[in-house]
Order: sequence, then structure tokens, then C-alpha cells
Amino acid sequence: MQKIMLATDFSERSDRALRRATLLAKEIGASLVLVHVVDDDRPRWIVDRDRKDAVRLLGELTRTVQDVDGLACEGSVVLSDPFDGIVQETRNKSPDLLVIGSHRRRPLMDVFIGTTAERTIRSVECPVLMVNAPPVGFYRRVLHATDLSDNSRAAMEGLAGLTIGANAACSLLHVFEAPALRVAMAHTLPKEQQEDYLQDARASASQALARFVAASGVWRAEQIVRHEETTVANEVRQAAIELESDLIVLATHGRSGFVKLFLGSVAEEILRMSQADVLVFPGSLRSRQ
Repeated sequence: MQKIMLATDFSERSDRALRRATLLAKEIGASLVLVHVVDDDRPRWIVDRDRKDAVRLLGELTRTVQDVDGLACEGSVVLSDPFDGIVQETRNKSPDLLVIGSHRRRPLMDVFIGTTAERTIRSVECPVLMVNAPPVGFYRRVLHATDLSDNSRAAMEGLAGLTIGANAACSLLHVFEAPALRVAMAHTLPKEQQEDYLQDARASASQALARFVAASGVWRAEQIVRHEETTVANEVRQAAIELESDLIVLATHGRSGFVKLFLGSVAEEILRMSQADVLVFPGSLRSRQ
């Protein structure tokens, strides 16, 4: 990894993201590109004022990264819609990784149009790291959630290529279904049969995960299977808490349309609820590998 881009709005969330981006750049010897987008859909005098302030603030941040952290760093102020501006700058600068801060949680708007973070992840052509936790050092425990798909395998390969968390303890998690134990059906099975069924489902999931790892040839990690008692996203979040993971890694499938707008994807649910940082590999990356 040679270039990391940080999208900043000068908030406390973005300050955390900048600190994490700086740590990553130091760990792997990458340069930084800091980007701020000024919303240009407002009166011209407001846009000009905000652009002037942004140029000053971004210049200060850039000089701090260069002088204090000793990293190659450049800044860019863009006039655009915040979402469109970030996406366009990733195309212009071609970073290996985009780093963003956690989003403001606005439940009604998030349900209908998604957050800027989620829209960005679906649209850019590089992995995206959402920084949720205050950075206190290099990543110590990485949890990679997999659905055993080709996109997930590509994310594993991508993580190895980025060398993020190279010295961290790693776990590979697969959340499996047990359809016969769903509420509508569970009452038809005696408890002993339910336990046997769950044990068989867990064994099958463990075997499937082991085959997936063996076929990928790129992953050396603790293998974990977990029953989907609630939702996949919640099981991933609970596993991260129990393992004290400070980074969750996953892939998206690039789904779109009304179903995704109203139901959301597993990746987006994790982005919204996770207290740990989340590294997402867009499904579109697989077609370019």
C-alpha cells in the first residue's frame, strides 16, 4: 500500500480518522492525501467563505502531518456535493485505501437514503476504513467476517495486500444458519433433537469454513463458526466484543434497489452498530483483480 486518502470534515470524528490514517501510514510507509469537500449547493458567498476556511484548516493539518509525523502529505479542497466529491477524488487520486470517520446517526434519513459513508463504500473503487474507536496504537485483534463467497475471498486477499494488522491476532468468523430452529419451526422439534440438529449444523459450517480457508491459500487465523441466533450483523458485533477485536473486516456484494434501501445489507448494519473500526472491501473490486 502506497497511498492513503482521508476524507475530513474537520470534526472530532475526522480527527480520530486522521490519527488512524497517520498510524497506518507510519506502519506501512505510505503517503497521505487529505480531502475536504465544500458543499457548493449554497449561496456563492457562503461557498467562498467556507472554501477559504477549508484551505487554511487543511493546510494546517497537512503541515502538521509533514512536520510532526514525518509523512509525505498533500491536501485537496473540492467544491461539490460531499458524497460526489469524495468519490470523484478517489478516482482522481487512485488511493489504495480511503479512510473516513464514523457517520452522524440520523435514523430516518439513514433508512431511506443511507449515510454518506455507506453510499461512498458502494461507489468507490478501493477499500474503505471507517474509524469508530479512538486510535491508541496499531491494531491488535482483527476479526474477518466471511460468508464463504468469492467476494469474501477477494477481501481476504485484499487485506493481505494492504498489510493492515499484519502483526495482529486474527480470527475468521462464519455465521451459519439453522433454519429448523427458527421460531416458527422450533416448537415442532423436541429439545434433544434441536441440540443434535444445531450440533450437526455447526459441524457442517466448520467443515465448510475449513475448506474455504484451504482453497484460499492466503489466510492463517483462528477459525470460528457462530449460530445466527439473532442477525448476522449482530452476531458479528457480539463476536467482536467477546474477542476484543479492534478491527472488523468484511466484503459487500454491491446490492442495490428497493430491497437494499429498506432492509440494508449486513455490511451496512455492521457499519451502523460497530464500536470497532470497520474495513470494507467493495464487491466491485473482485472484477478488477
